[in-house]
Amino acid sequence: MAMYVAKTGKSFLAADRVWIATALLHKENPKRASFTLNEIRQRGHREGFVEESTNVFYVHANQHCVANRMPNPGNHRMLFEPSRGERRLYRAGDSCKPGRVGKITPNPEDIPQKYLYLLDWYKDWSRRTAPEQPQIDRLLALKGSGKDIWKDEHADEYVNRLREGWE
Repeated sequence: MAMYVAKTGKSFLAADRVWIATALLHKENPKRASFTLNEIRQRGHREGFVEESTNVFYVHANQHCVANRMPNPGNHRMLFEPSRGERRLYRAGDSCKPGRVGKITPNPEDIPQKYLYLLDWYKDWSRRTAPEQPQIDRLLALKGSGKDIWKDEHADEYVNRLREGWE
């Protein structure tokens, strides 16, 4: 886990810094759906979150925090990649790769107090911007609808019985 001491003097994780930078971008640009990795990095830099001597911030924004990328090794679900090179905050209902079971937002006790308001803002934002529930495919909705017809009979025997006298 990459810890960093921000200008606030408090240490906190790179994943949390990436989430905060992305949340700030969303809050400041409400009409934008997503942001480039460079925009997230620049916003993080303005907050003092980016270490000039390492690429820890970038690696978290590019891989470790992205729900729809294979975990390697980070498994957070803080960001989502709607298209190549673009990121936005993860929302309930977004697709997620197997093994991505990590946190979606920072823990309140792990981030500087001045960013705590973003956690409440996120709850409202994710609720407002969540996609509508997908329509259920009518064909898939039939799954299991005839299970009582042949529950006590092997499928091959059932088909053979139906075909009796078809000559």
